[in-house]
Amino acid sequence: MSFLFFTAVGLLAATLGSLVGLGGGIIIVPALIYLGPYFIGKEVSVATAVGTSLAVLIFTAFSSTWSFHKQRKVDFRSGWLYFLTCGPGAMLGSFLTQFVDATTFQLAFGIFMLIMALLLIFKGYLKPVNVRWAIQRTYTDDHGAVHTYGYGALPALAIGLVVGIISGLFGVGGGSLFVPAMMLLFRYPPHVATATSMFVIFLSSIMGTVTHVALGEVDVWMVLGLAPSALVGGWIGARIASSLSSGKLLWVLRITFFLVAVRMIWEGLG
Repeated sequence: MSFLFFTAVGLLAATLGSLVGLGGGIIIVPALIYLGPYFIGKEVSVATAVGTSLAVLIFTAFSSTWSFHKQRKVDFRSGWLYFLTCGPGAMLGSFLTQFVDATTFQLAFGIFMLIMALLLIFKGYLKPVNVRWAIQRTYTDDHGAVHTYGYGALPALAIGLVVGIISGLFGVGGGSLFVPAMMLLFRYPPHVATATSMFVIFLSSIMGTVTHVALGEVDVWMVLGLAPSALVGGWIGARIASSLSSGKLLWVLRITFFLVAVRMIWEGLG
């Protein structure tokens, strides 16, 4: 039963996470906390769920990044810039997890998921800001269309820091913030934003996991159970993202995020 549970959770989280650049932790953490007692026979603490999720994200993000790299969609130059602050931010967020009690975490995570659900609902109606940033880049898609986007070093570093802290604190990839910010502030093409986000998630997850391991907050056996299907899911999500519209799947994510957010906020307030 536990094998099937880990396989299903790892595959679902990685596929959906890779498809929209989320990373999948936003599914793994609630699954371990709420379903762990039923399927693996023990309760999973908040800190362990977060640390284990972040460790699994290494495999998800690596698989997804490799697939996107072969499709030439990853902007490594800007990705390394985001990582300068995202990596240390992930370590700081991971360190702060030990000071957050279960009730506070559930409330904070629920609010975070609710914000993510609202972002996914309204991002189609939001228009990119019309700013010509100092650093300009171009991307030619599979249809030959040329997309121009740009970014500023300081805003990029600030976004990286915020995303890194949230990533380490909640055990999520942070792509749910990265992707909208890259598209709305810097006008990244959607596929480039998703692919570059997964690259940064891969690097920052490693640094955040190191901190969680040092604090004894990573369950190695759960990581080994989740990692194989996460590798497969990361590859599947990247392939789907390159060929299919994710509109219907986004609605599944919106509804899922909203329901889980309400549940966690209810538990936190209770």
